[in-house]
Amino acid sequence: MPRLSTLYLFCYNALQTIGWAISLFRIISQFISTKSLNGAYAAAGDLICLLQTFSFMEVLHGAIGLVPTGVLMPLMQWGGRTHFLLAIVRQIVEVQELPPVFIAFVAWGIGEVIRYSHYAFNCIGSCPAWLTYLRYTAFIIVYPVGVALGEKFGREIELNTCFHVVWLMYEALPFIEEKNLYANYFNKLHFSYYSFVVGLLVLYPFLWLKLYLHLFKQRRSKLRRTHEKKH
Repeated sequence: MPRLSTLYLFCYNALQTIGWAISLFRIISQFISTKSLNGAYAAAGDLICLLQTFSFMEVLHGAIGLVPTGVLMPLMQWGGRTHFLLAIVRQIVEVQELPPVFIAFVAWGIGEVIRYSHYAFNCIGSCPAWLTYLRYTAFIIVYPVGVALGEKFGREIELNTCFHVVWLMYEALPFIEEKNLYANYFNKLHFSYYSFVVGLLVLYPFLWLKLYLHLFKQRRSKLRRTHEKKH
């Protein structure tokens, strides 16, 4: 009989896998039917926001020792994506229609289906070697995939940005200023949400690089362990 914690983790990861697979299916179906990159949020935005919010459980899993991931890295990953989704994309309709949202959602969807299915199979002690390899290799392409594409579909504006998320936050700045988003909260801190996002634009590439390099370190460790088990 599996332990209750293992059963819980299996159910959590299986549900996340199914949720992200449904999101990916909706986005691709919408693209095939409309031949447009502009409807990704309408197709799956609400579900993706729900899945991303619920993924805070992974921070708690690390905090209570349910999984050996620690707290800092999961919190950084969760906080960055959740802020981008809920505070910017969900609140600004004009941003929701931009093509890089499609690129971001597809890249996230592929990455999360691989990641959560890998975790789910590990919970039952039957993870295929190819899925483990894919789990610790696909990010090399999936994480930076928006670099070229984000600029290609960027309303013919050439921006020297590193990532599609940065590009989207940049595009959101005029709307943030116009709508004076979250003024009631940030006025108490004596600066604006607009200034906060500008600061994030400066910091984001460095934080992203830290996470990206961490994944390479994790990849070396996990794949070496897998190789040693085979021998």
